[in-house]
Amino acid sequence: MLIGEVARRSGVSARMLRHYESLGLVRPSGRTGSGYREYSGDDIRRIFHVESLRSLGLSLRDIGRALDDPGFAPTSLVGDLIARTRERIAAETELLTRLDRIRAVEPGDWEDVLQVVALLQALTSTSPDARQRAALSSAGEVPVPVEALVDAALTETEPNVAGALRWALARSGDRGAELLAVGLDSPTAAVRERAVRSLAEMPGAEAAALLRAALASPDAAVRGQAALALGTRGTAEAVPTLVDMIVEGRNDTDAADALSVLAGDAVTADGLAARLVDRLADPATEAPARGRLTQALAGIPGPTASDALAALSGDADPAVALTATYLLRLRASND
Repeated sequence: MLIGEVARRSGVSARMLRHYESLGLVRPSGRTGSGYREYSGDDIRRIFHVESLRSLGLSLRDIGRALDDPGFAPTSLVGDLIARTRERIAAETELLTRLDRIRAVEPGDWEDVLQVVALLQALTSTSPDARQRAALSSAGEVPVPVEALVDAALTETEPNVAGALRWALARSGDRGAELLAVGLDSPTAAVRERAVRSLAEMPGAEAAALLRAALASPDAAVRGQAALALGTRGTAEAVPTLVDMIVEGRNDTDAADALSVLAGDAVTADGLAARLVDRLADPATEAPARGRLTQALAGIPGPTASDALAALSGDADPAVALTATYLLRLRASND
């Protein structure tokens, strides 16, 4: 079969077939009387073998080795191909993500595009100052894409930069909250905590709903951050978690402060005091926890809390009795 016919049937151009021949990959077995290249059936099969290996990403040099070296083992080469392909996919995926984020901010001209690119690069800079500036600049005419802010907030370890990112996300609306929800389910504890801390600083119904859902998280740190945020917003659903935090000694002072915010009316205040008293009376509540619960009663107004402190001033535990007596005096001086 002549080269033109082979090219037409194989889909490999005559020029590429000549290139293969120059490299020694596929040499036509014969020549016609006129000197034209003539390919045998074995030659054509070899062409298809070459094309099959090319489709896997092998170089022509490696293809030659694979076809001609009987001792050539494909395992290591295939492993290298897999690694290189994964690197290429990762690079292409990163590029696609960056392009999507640029499109999301709807740049008006190429100057806007360049500014977004610069901000995206700054968010991944090794310099904390550069990352912080990028976060703070998100309120400018050309904002930082919210997806990039969320990615940065979930990985940032520098406190000042993390604070700037949370500030920026608080202005991103419900879209930022929706994206942060993914972080709440991360297998990494630090990421979960960064997600809930960011949500805690976000206004709006979407963030509040996610915080309420986070009260059921198996992660105590996530539950605690969600409860503190909801407590300061006046959400009664946070009360059980806040009381647990006081008993367990996890951010107990902040939890007590959140309870005092929730005690905004007489009925709620008496209900909160009653819940604290119930935990104080629970035989499973240990002495240090009873002390913290007694201190928490100081922030709860109303007669139920006052009566509880009066009773606790005679408690068998001297530390509890002393604390209750001191708090009663404070309440009397403030009345």
